[in-house]
Amino acid sequence: MKRPVPTAAAALATKLRAGPDGFIRLQIDERDWIGLAMGCAQGLQDLLALWVDDDAAHMGLGVPALKLRIIVSVPLKRGSFPSVAKNHPAACRLERSIRDLHGVEPKGLPDQRNCMDHGKWPSPPPSLKKDAARRDAAYAFLATEGEGLHQIAVGPVHAGIIEPGHFRFSVNGEAVVRLEERFGYTHKGIAALCKGADIATAARIAARISGDSTVAYSYAYALAIEAALKWRPPPRAILLRGIMAEFERLSPHVNDVGAICNDASVVVLHAHCTLLREDILRTANQCFGHRMMMDRIVPGGVAADLSAAGAEAIQALLARCATNFEAVVRVYDEAPSLQDRTVSTGNVSAELARRFGAGGHVGRASGRAFDTRLNFPYGPYEALDFAMALHAGGDVDARVWVRIEEVRSSMALIRQMLKLLVPGPLMSVMPRARASEGAAMVEGFRGDIFVTVRLDDRARLVNFYARDPSCFQWPLLEAAIEGNIVADFPLCNKSFNCSYSGHDM
Repeated sequence: MKRPVPTAAAALATKLRAGPDGFIRLQIDERDWIGLAMGCAQGLQDLLALWVDDDAAHMGLGVPALKLRIIVSVPLKRGSFPSVAKNHPAACRLERSIRDLHGVEPKGLPDQRNCMDHGKWPSPPPSLKKDAARRDAAYAFLATEGEGLHQIAVGPVHAGIIEPGHFRFSVNGEAVVRLEERFGYTHKGIAALCKGADIATAARIAARISGDSTVAYSYAYALAIEAALKWRPPPRAILLRGIMAEFERLSPHVNDVGAICNDASVVVLHAHCTLLREDILRTANQCFGHRMMMDRIVPGGVAADLSAAGAEAIQALLARCATNFEAVVRVYDEAPSLQDRTVSTGNVSAELARRFGAGGHVGRASGRAFDTRLNFPYGPYEALDFAMALHAGGDVDARVWVRIEEVRSSMALIRQMLKLLVPGPLMSVMPRARASEGAAMVEGFRGDIFVTVRLDDRARLVNFYARDPSCFQWPLLEAAIEGNIVADFPLCNKSFNCSYSGHDM
């Protein structure tokens, strides 16, 4: 009799208990691992993350409708595990990174090209096993065939302060036939830096994974550590974390709306949004002591309080935002020249967003109803009232409107949390160290961030892994630009605003 392949729903039926972090953990064999990968491709569950340690490969899975999260593990055999990407393309970049950084082979990986290793490292990365051979760094972009086709190479160095990434366009006249991206130029060795570090040191490293999401990464790391140690932060700290998280969401969303308008040649809206963003950052500095609120969320609580004067400053900022941002929205909505550039440009189908598990504004603009704050709620969001910003257009315009609605939502959430703030401690006492593990998901402005940690009995990190939402979004940018003209790429790219640094960790 053929054994049924366990799906996420079947795991629920077994009534296995989730750990303190909300994840059910299962040890499975290779056959079931392959079955779950096929289930991801079929939409039975979402791929949340994929990573390896010394002995096993691990896959994070989610069924948002059931508020169910699972981590399944399969033992490594002779330094390999069955490729998830063979059946589920969304895993391809994750597996290519695993191969480059750990020397572990995903058996059946369809794309054998390097991902992080450009052949420029002076020595193998610390995470790479000593007996693992480094592969030839020669990189071959996919060939295109057809009459009148030519290629345009852009990057890896770009104007301004943007981080490096290479874009290779295959075009027919002005129409883009194919886009390929190559990254890895900003690889920082985050996992290797965290290995063996104490909790406080690793917290500072996590906060620097992606500078515009420093609060979100600190938040996710803190929740993972707290789950591992059964460490509960005080109520005031939980609310302050939420205020900082929504503050961080405001700044890039406002900036991106302006930048998209700028790429559509409406420079005045970009100027207004730049001023508004600066107002937000200055208020953050005034209230929390740092423009980006870096290192303010730490395991066990927060490292900065909000004074009564700070709360008043935030309320005043929100009043200014409500007026100034809505003025920008009115112009955007009523400008035919803007609508001509954004509507029907850079489409991502609902099916493609689902297959890749795209989160954040990219997924929600294509009708994927997923927001970690609502689907897998964490403090303080379980107690807050808000709705998901959801559109079905899948184009640049839809991604703009998701941002607009999330700006409005973040302002309302901050007001709610300010009303709920009561006096109290900012930190709780760390429990006694023990060998343990924990995972967490947090909604950053780009989408869901996944972090998992494993600790030894001295509270030092044995393993650290983080997955940025951009890992599932960059491939969709390749699809979104197909059929559009080259001149619309900056518009499409900015409407995604994926992270180079988050991808190259």
